[in-house]
Amino acid sequence: MPFSTYLPEHMGSIKLAPAGPFVAGSYAELTLIYTAGTFGIDDTGMVKISWRTTSDMSKPEFDKPHEANFTTVEASNGARLEVRFDRLNVRPYANTLLIRVGRGYLRAGDTLTIRLGDRRQGSPGFRLQTNVEANVELRTSVDAFATYEFCELPVQPNFDLVPGPATSWKAILPSLAAAGEPFRLAIVAEDKWGNPTTDAERAFELASSHPLQGLPQRIEVKRGDAPCVIENLVSGSEGDVELRLLSDGEEVARANPLRVVGQTRLRRYWGDLHGQSGETIGMGTADNYFRFARDLAFIDIVGHQGNDFQITDAFWKELNRLTTEYDRPGEFVCLPGYEWSGNTGMGGDRNIFYRREGRPIRRSSHILVQGQTSTEAIYTADRLFRELEGEDAIVIAHVGGRYADVKFAHDGRLERAVEVHSTWGTFEWILHDAFDKGYRVGVVCHSDDHKGRPGATRPGASSFGAIGGLTCYFMPELTRDAVFDALHRRRHYGTSGVRMFMDLSGSFDREVTGFSEDPQLGPAREFETTLALMGDIVRPGNVPMHLAAEVIGTAPIERLDVMHGIQVARTVRPFTAADLGRRIRVMWQGAEYRGRGRETLWQGKLQVTGNRIVRFAPVNFLNPERTVRETIPGTALAWSSVTTGNLAGIDLWLDHGQSGTLQVETNVVSGNVDLASLAEHVVSFDGGGLGRQLSVYRLPEVDWSRRVSVEHTVRFTGGRDLPVYLRVTQADGHQAWSSPIYLIE
Repeated sequence: MPFSTYLPEHMGSIKLAPAGPFVAGSYAELTLIYTAGTFGIDDTGMVKISWRTTSDMSKPEFDKPHEANFTTVEASNGARLEVRFDRLNVRPYANTLLIRVGRGYLRAGDTLTIRLGDRRQGSPGFRLQTNVEANVELRTSVDAFATYEFCELPVQPNFDLVPGPATSWKAILPSLAAAGEPFRLAIVAEDKWGNPTTDAERAFELASSHPLQGLPQRIEVKRGDAPCVIENLVSGSEGDVELRLLSDGEEVARANPLRVVGQTRLRRYWGDLHGQSGETIGMGTADNYFRFARDLAFIDIVGHQGNDFQITDAFWKELNRLTTEYDRPGEFVCLPGYEWSGNTGMGGDRNIFYRREGRPIRRSSHILVQGQTSTEAIYTADRLFRELEGEDAIVIAHVGGRYADVKFAHDGRLERAVEVHSTWGTFEWILHDAFDKGYRVGVVCHSDDHKGRPGATRPGASSFGAIGGLTCYFMPELTRDAVFDALHRRRHYGTSGVRMFMDLSGSFDREVTGFSEDPQLGPAREFETTLALMGDIVRPGNVPMHLAAEVIGTAPIERLDVMHGIQVARTVRPFTAADLGRRIRVMWQGAEYRGRGRETLWQGKLQVTGNRIVRFAPVNFLNPERTVRETIPGTALAWSSVTTGNLAGIDLWLDHGQSGTLQVETNVVSGNVDLASLAEHVVSFDGGGLGRQLSVYRLPEVDWSRRVSVEHTVRFTGGRDLPVYLRVTQADGHQAWSSPIYLIE
């Protein structure tokens, strides 16, 4: 057993002051007073105070009384104490303050006073977890007999974390609507850490590029009102809608792109199928998880994916009850499922989704599930696929703590997609692994949310280095059957968290052969066609495919790459060399390696000589605690940043466009760039690891178009499959990937 259950009522008690609530991400002094129980604590006995593994609450430090997170522990009887912080407890409560009683002992009634963020000598306090959560527990266990057998106290200290005041706003529209049919606009206020907040008060003018019936010219959001939802908006005609929220004439937020069409067979729905709640490794309850997705993230489709080795039969039954309760065809879709969490060497993580409730959970192990269970453990991914044969299920390969090794095991009849982005980072390499093996998979991006915020996950101050992803599913209606069909047919594209608009299709001058299913998986219906949509499999013979693509971004688009497998076949930018000027971008990207510790910490500095920095702006800095600092006015900057396969950087606006030298130094890679000869080129420096790279290049001085389109001819020469897809990169660092069109022999 993880903990002793020996006489917990005699192991003492602990109280927290103040009791809270506290603002998420704020600084506080938390004082915990432990009172020893009947047995006291013997010489070398210990107390553990633990909080959740995935919490980004600060690490205590013990040596700098004036700095944040300074922590002290004092015994009322003067016993000598040894105090340290580490991951010393059983998940999901790994983060642990360990207090060892040495050269002394505690009797019943003696106390330990623990001050997290001791302010008595000038510390600003202890920086609390950045995401909102009720009942944040400081789980305390006691080794009273110095046997290293810890017993959890029967009453645990806890507090609530609430959102802070609004610092930003989001406006959310559907991506596609039919003329004459109603749709909604949701306006969400967020605090500095991305928590939706009702501590918001502001008046807005609503400016639309396209007439919308029911859209007020002005709204006033009062404290306690947010989010604000405006229902039954209607466009009477076709067109693209740009909707902006203005306050005192300044743009505060811009809604995602909306296209209004006359009629459509396939609509667009946004989903986040991958995350978990506090019953496993996440935070909050599963009930609140589904409510957040529906009522605060305003996504259309959600799944819950708890680690299987923490899901009891009782919780599996409860998850099935919740997905049944929240699933409302035409309004909100919930998929039942779980995460098969096998060790990396045994195949790695897989997301399992069932079309209907009541199906069995086949766990990768029972390491944290005690007692009798309804099914036996399935240790390897190849056996998992055999066990799932005949089930009405979909599998998605995902990269988390244990990355899915699709080269070790894969079954295309079940495993229909790979997840190339989540809050863990960006992983195009898993798509490339699938290409290398000849698999025909689609691309999804989901959050792998651990913080109770599916559909709107932010990394906070943790080692998670990215915003959670979203996937746009092409479906005729909002139902589970339609989701399964979209996944089967690869009718979807993924983004790094924004609701970009993307279209991709191919046409042929004469008829070619299309397939109803991947023919390498078994019998498939063949048909003649001159059109291929995203996700299709086509045998073109010697007929070229004319690819047509269009993207409308949520920020200016930096580049659109047409990909032929792992190779960039063509790059399109919505600006020309003549538009480039005094704006220089310094960009870094990549990860350490494929596994759990993939995050790369970039400690960097740059200096300009022979020129002057007029202003600068961070790009994709996702953690408010990591900033860019000006160390020498007009000349030098320094920063701290994290990437986990994704992008981050700094834009510089210089006095002169074509003079001077830029010197960049980081702990990963460094380099010098002659700005006079940079022109329209990209100068890159290899940083090793997994795609780590430092790049310097020019951009237009002011923001440019959010639209880009391309026509591209693809000639398939036979042999290996040719997957043709799009990769889009916005100026703000967000990216998107389409599912491929597969040209096959």
